Amino acid sequence: MEPPKIEFPCDYPVKVLGRSVPEFESVVVDVIERHAPGFPRDSISMRASREGTFVSLTVQITATGKPQLEALHQDLLATGLVQMVI
Repeated sequence: MEPPKIEFPCDYPVKVLGRSVPEFESVVVDVIERHAPGFPRDSISMRASREGTFVSLTVQITATGKPQLEALHQDLLATGLVQMVI
């Protein structure tokens, strides 16, 4: 079974998981801003894991196409702070 087709442009939630370090949010937001300029900053939500070791940051962007999402994913992982992008 094929996953559903996404029609671009569309609102698209990006969830980023990584180790809880002071610079995590600013580094992730900078990368997202490069790929989705002007995304609403009030859409950012952050949650720490129960132990406080990891943090997840969720942001709503306007996705313009698959190449944008793939480049965003690669650049987030390349920071060395990000464990997973959902």
